[in-house]
Amino acid sequence: MSLGTTSPATAPLARPLYRHIKVFVREHVESGAWPPGHRVPSENELVSQFNVSRMTAHRALRELQQEGVLARRPGVGTFVREPSRRTSLIDIRNIADEITARGNRHSCSVELKATIIATDQLATAFDLDRGTELFHVVLVHRERTGHDKAVPVQLENRYVNAKVVSDFLEHDFKSSTPTALLLAAIQPDEIEHTVTAIRPTKEHQRLLEVKSGEPCLSLHRRSWSGEHVVTVAELIYPASRYSLHGRHRPANV
Repeated sequence: MSLGTTSPATAPLARPLYRHIKVFVREHVESGAWPPGHRVPSENELVSQFNVSRMTAHRALRELQQEGVLARRPGVGTFVREPSRRTSLIDIRNIADEITARGNRHSCSVELKATIIATDQLATAFDLDRGTELFHVVLVHRERTGHDKAVPVQLENRYVNAKVVSDFLEHDFKSSTPTALLLAAIQPDEIEHTVTAIRPTKEHQRLLEVKSGEPCLSLHRRSWSGEHVVTVAELIYPASRYSLHGRHRPANV
């Protein structure tokens, strides 16, 4: 394997040896020279290239793995990891826009589209009388990278207040996601997010194409506009394919 032309002799002397290796690897990853799935030099190859100890090479690769740059497969090698897919815990983001911003293609399948009568649990969540009509949709959102197969990244189980967005079910949700349609119809002024780790049910496994033991993240969201709860949704992500993050600047900072 070619390791490029970078040499530790030309790097700043003050930089710790393991960081020489980290910079070398990151430069190749960020430039696109080593795309996702590319096998990176082994510890032995890095020891020879950089004239460092095995421990130094091991630390560099271990930290890059912890930082999400590399993925190590025991007995096989170390590879460039797919860029992390993330969604916000603070804002309401349209998953189609997130996928497009990464340069990939979004698609979805509609598994359920119906008008239902609110159960006691749903009536409480919406602060409505039991028996009130709600809209219910279930969709699987997929992301396709290049010529690879589209991979399920989110299962959307959503209920909508029929009195607030009366034309919601008139849409096919293929050209525009439920999130995009709701944001175009109303301006949410309060959002509640709850995240839990769950084990996928058999139905989750089928729709998200995950194994029974693979952990998933469940994001439960309620959105208000004025005095009305507009929508209640559970968004389920395979933990190996998506991460949830939040960043907030306090008003006094």
